[in-house]
This record gives sequence, structure tokens and C-alpha cells, in this order.
Amino acid sequence: MALNNILAKKIGKDLSISLFIYALPVLALIAYFHFTGETPWLNPPKTQSANAPQFFKVIEPSIKGLNTWGFIAFTLVLGIVEFAFGLYDNKWKSSERKIDIVCFVAPKLLLPPVTGWFTLTVLPYLLPHSANIFTWVPFWGGFFLIAIADDLTQYWYHRLHHQLPLLWRFHRTHHSAPYMGMAMAGRQNFIYTVFFSQIYLTATLVYLGLGYSALFALVIKSIITLSAHSSIAWDKPFYRYKVLRPFAWVLERLISTPATHHAHHADTSDDGVGYYKGNFGNMFFIWDVIFKTGIITRKFPESYGLKHYKAEEWYAQFLWPLFKSKKEGSELAKNGPEVGDEIPGYGEELRVA
Repeated sequence: MALNNILAKKIGKDLSISLFIYALPVLALIAYFHFTGETPWLNPPKTQSANAPQFFKVIEPSIKGLNTWGFIAFTLVLGIVEFAFGLYDNKWKSSERKIDIVCFVAPKLLLPPVTGWFTLTVLPYLLPHSANIFTWVPFWGGFFLIAIADDLTQYWYHRLHHQLPLLWRFHRTHHSAPYMGMAMAGRQNFIYTVFFSQIYLTATLVYLGLGYSALFALVIKSIITLSAHSSIAWDKPFYRYKVLRPFAWVLERLISTPATHHAHHADTSDDGVGYYKGNFGNMFFIWDVIFKTGIITRKFPESYGLKHYKAEEWYAQFLWPLFKSKKEGSELAKNGPEVGDEIPGYGEELRVA
């Protein structure tokens, strides 16, 4: 009971800070227009592209390509490279292949109708006559507004699925893989994916007129999150060479890197490297710095996954609780135990080893 009270107080305090962070881009825009004397809302452009900078208009076809098929190709190519270097260490067994492949392919078929229905039917109903009302917002103002709103929302969605046992089993699939890499980057329970809160937040902001800013933010976020899941440790040179260490200090506190995110997928926190109890940031690691839910060690865990993993069937991992596992003692089985995730130590400073 005492632990639950500590959890509630910690979440309440951090949510209060989050409300202020959500407001920062809006306050910055207000200050900008106040000091410049500009009033673009009085004569807003008719198209979302009007405020896009010239460089974005030049690379727009490439950006749109990345957002549609490009990241699928990027994931596949990087995955092939990982296999070629033997980075999965023969851990990609038949049961793991099934769940990884289903989680990679099925959402690309099942999710678009859901998000399309929300954008084309729900939003016009909830916000009639509001389409494109914010086309006057500057491109970079919209970018930072969306990047912060989207990623901070996902931080909370992710964090609560670790800290509340009731939600943990919906996220468990993403942590069950005993390896890191492109094979498991999209490994999620589909219900967890459908209720990704930031998907609908970003869709709403696009509907209101911030589409170009959202497109750019999505591409930047996808590059960071995919590379953080990769088994190719691209951040190691920043720690190895003295001249790069100041840059590494900033980088690892600002965005998710392989070292910080691999720690989140470790199967233990007893070695001082793994930290599945924290490091919740997706694009930005700075949320873990602000809310004291992260550690930075610049080292990589020896092993990944879950100590209590039962190698459940693909359908149970993908669609629990609609389909239950037949594995005895599994969290995903009918009347299975609620193992949950541990709650991080509260009040700890960001730990740097």
C-alpha cells in the first residue's frame, strides 16, 4: 500500500511537470509573435505547405517516400546487415520469427483503416469546421510542438505500461525477445499499438493544419527510434574517442541511443547496466533525465528479454487478451499470474556509471 502511494505521488508530480512542458512550445510561439509583432492568423495561408522552408520543399518527395515505404525498406536492409554479421547469435528461433514477422506485417494492414477512420470520420465530427485552422503556425514552431507533444505522450504511455501491472501484459510482447535488432523493433501487442495515444494526438494536429511539421517530426523520430533498437551500436565511437565525448554527453541525454535503449530491454537490472525499470524515452531521452527514470552507463547488457518468458504462441503475444496462451504458468494464459514489472526507485538522481 505504501509503495502504491509513493507511485501515485510520483506520477502525479511528474504529470504536473509534463503539463508545463506541453505548454512550452505554445508559450514560445506566443512570445515570438509578441516580440515580432506578426499576426499571421489574421491572414492565414490556404495550404499547409506555405510555411514550409525551402529545404523541406526540396526534400519533400524523399521525406514522403521514407514515411510510406522507405522505413520498411530501411528496416529490412538493416535487418539483413544484422544477420550478415551474426548479431542475433542464433537466437531467432522459429517461435520468435513468427511473432516478429506477424508484428511487422499485420499492423501495416490492420492499422491504416483504424487511423483513417479516426482522421476522416471522428475528427470532422468532434472538430467540425476546424480542418487546417492552424496553417499559419510557422513550420519550426509546429515541428517542436508536435515533437514534444508526440514523444512526451508516448513516454507516459510507455512508462505507465511498465509501472502499472494492469497494463504491463499489453506491452510485455515488446520485451519478450531475447535479442535486440530490426527483427523485434515493431514487436508489439496489437491492442497496445491501436491505443498508442500519441498516434491520435498527432493525427489531430495534422487535421488542424500542421501536416508538414508532423511529417518531418515523424521522419526524425523514426530514424532515432529504429537506430536505438538496432543491434549495430553506432554510438560506441562517441564514447571511445576523447574528442567526441562532450558531444556524446549531450547526445545521450537528449535522444535515445543504442546504449540507453538496450539497457531498457535487458533481462536484469542487477548488473548495473540493464535498466528495464526505466529508460522509457523513445525519441527523446531527456524525459528520463527530467523525471529521474533513467541511467546512463555507456555499456551494453549481456542478455535481453524476460526472465519469466514462456515463449508463448504468436497469437497470444500479438492479440492478448483476445487470445490466451496455452503455456502453463504464463502471464498470457487464462488465469495466468500477474508478474508485472518492477517500479523504479523514486527520488533517485539520473545514474551515470
